[in-house]
Amino acid sequence: MFRFCILMVLLMGIPPLSGVEATTTRTIVEIVGADFHLNGRPTYEGRHWQGHRVEGLLGNLRMVQAVFDDLNPETAVRWAYPDTKTWDPERNVAEFIAAMPSWREHGLLAITVNLQGGSPEGYSAAQPWNSSGFHEDGTLRPAFTRRLTRVLEAADRLGMVVILGYFYFGQDQRLRDEEAVLRATDEATQWILAGGWRNVLIEIANETGHPDYDRAILQPERISELIKRVQGHQRDGHRLKAGTSGCGGVVPRESIVQASDFILLHGNGVHNPEDIGHMVQRTRLVPGYRPMPILFNEDDHEGFDQPQHNFGVATAHHASWGWFDYRRKGEPHREGYQSLPIDWRSESARKRAFFAELREITEGSPTP
Repeated sequence: MFRFCILMVLLMGIPPLSGVEATTTRTIVEIVGADFHLNGRPTYEGRHWQGHRVEGLLGNLRMVQAVFDDLNPETAVRWAYPDTKTWDPERNVAEFIAAMPSWREHGLLAITVNLQGGSPEGYSAAQPWNSSGFHEDGTLRPAFTRRLTRVLEAADRLGMVVILGYFYFGQDQRLRDEEAVLRATDEATQWILAGGWRNVLIEIANETGHPDYDRAILQPERISELIKRVQGHQRDGHRLKAGTSGCGGVVPRESIVQASDFILLHGNGVHNPEDIGHMVQRTRLVPGYRPMPILFNEDDHEGFDQPQHNFGVATAHHASWGWFDYRRKGEPHREGYQSLPIDWRSESARKRAFFAELREITEGSPTP
């Protein structure tokens, strides 16, 4: 399987390792009012689903482990592949890239990746592993950026967007102090700008407000400082668009809305699909809101065969929606897009159901 995935990567023309000097940009994400545009045209142009406008939305999946590694040898053994009995971060990213064309064919336009990963257990009470793409002083780890380069270039070629997260609760402690958080923010931002990628949106922190964040600047009261810090970096007249997600069901505070280029929401814990619509409506009433995209990039609810589900209700309220798929206890290896080790293909019933619904919503019907 590994050799097959490497072959696929080579056939796609993606170099195994790349520096930050991007030569050709194929995919440019822009924000026009409340819509996303790619290369000057609205996403899913002219599409409607059940009478609702899909044009301008950004169908996405939570794929935060794309560049994951565990630097703690005592916990890295937990993520061993069933066939080799070892963990291999290079195999992980190669198989990820090999699966990307299939996701794109089904209408997926964006993936969320995080430089500090995410819980490889889905949900965790503690995080003894070290999955941080930053050294403790905030400098970038080259092995992580090499893998991220491959992901960004693959997405660029496929016409896809990467929602890149910088920080994850339970891993921010790997940065020794606030100064390191600031340096990490600056280094990651400058690295992306130097690479020339224009298909990247920044999620400063996954779920600001989570009690496991140690650094005060990553909490809702101050995280707008980091959003503005990212926006303050420019290269060749271009800056990155940034925002931050909150915890499941939480509507962002005024300072976050005012600072953000787009709004990130999480639907975890929102069991009634109608409440997803209420979240969107309440967000648009936050002082400082102006026409801007609203995007769910984490929601572990499914029910795609039901008359109402979170994906459909978000779409009806013109909010982009992204699925969070993790492996439940006792489930086979093919399940889950976050629980390591990951089978990045779309071969489980749950994954097939999501992609079928994604295709139905995004292909929809053209404007009459």
